Amino acid sequence: MRIMLAPMEGVVDHTMRTMLTAVGGLDRCVTEFVRVTTAKLPARTFYRYCPELHNNGLTPSGVPVYLQLLGGQPEPMAINAARAAALGAPGIDINFGCPAKQVNRSDGGSVLLKEPDRVYAIIDAVRTAVPDNIPVTAKIRLGFEDRSLLGDVCQAVFAANAGELTIHARTKQDGYKPPAYWSAIQAISANSPIPVIANGEIWSVEDYRQCIKQSGCADIMLGRGILACPDLAKQITAAQKQQANTAMDWLMVVELLAQFCIVTEAAYQRRYVGNRVKQWLGYLRRQYPLAEVLFDDVKRLKWPEEIATAIEVHKQSQQTSRLKQRVG
Repeated sequence: MRIMLAPMEGVVDHTMRTMLTAVGGLDRCVTEFVRVTTAKLPARTFYRYCPELHNNGLTPSGVPVYLQLLGGQPEPMAINAARAAALGAPGIDINFGCPAKQVNRSDGGSVLLKEPDRVYAIIDAVRTAVPDNIPVTAKIRLGFEDRSLLGDVCQAVFAANAGELTIHARTKQDGYKPPAYWSAIQAISANSPIPVIANGEIWSVEDYRQCIKQSGCADIMLGRGILACPDLAKQITAAQKQQANTAMDWLMVVELLAQFCIVTEAAYQRRYVGNRVKQWLGYLRRQYPLAEVLFDDVKRLKWPEEIATAIEVHKQSQQTSRLKQRVG
């Protein structure tokens, strides 16, 4: 059983990968997509999306990061995949799942699921261009408007010699609305010559159990669920191994947020730090009610030092409250 971190555009960048892989339980990450049109991209583009290339393609915790490409033309995709591999990417992932209208209008993402032959051509070109020891994987949805071409798309992925297939268990039309249709993956995973990874709507250990039961997959990919619950991968691993596990409490998460401020300030201009902290708190509110309190404390703050101070004040307040409860 392996657990992958989903490549969420505008959310799961290298700073978030650093934080979540440090918590533990993740076996692989995938970058946000690198948009490929017709040009051979400069090395700096790949380093911007994947600074881990400076560390042999690994996060500081030693988790490999595959570099994700998005585009609709085989030759430019192949050329840029070869460059990414030469720069040290431990794997190349191809995005056929992005539902964003702007991306689809630009001949990328899930719109390609309407044309299985093009899915094949892109993967085949990338696989041919990349050294044999570098895995090439693909991520798809169940379809564009519907699931009618799912079997054809999957056969195209297999025929093009991709090494793994991740399936987000919703169509483009479904977007991110629950539920995820895990059972729609079952026939594919049961007959697949390569590992199939299930993705979508896994928020808890019980969701994980239902996902693998309905999909027949051994491996999963976590997105919003692990942003809401940073140790979800560890919880799932412990449950799968029938081991005891103590979930992260809110004070542990607050400490993680404080570290996130530091990591983000080192990587971005100061004015962006607050937005990223607030964005993560938006996800954490689903799992931790006190995240709403902290969000209210920082929502009007702009600069990193202000936000760091607010987090520290909140932490001290919660520590005092916990101590009073123990004494009482």
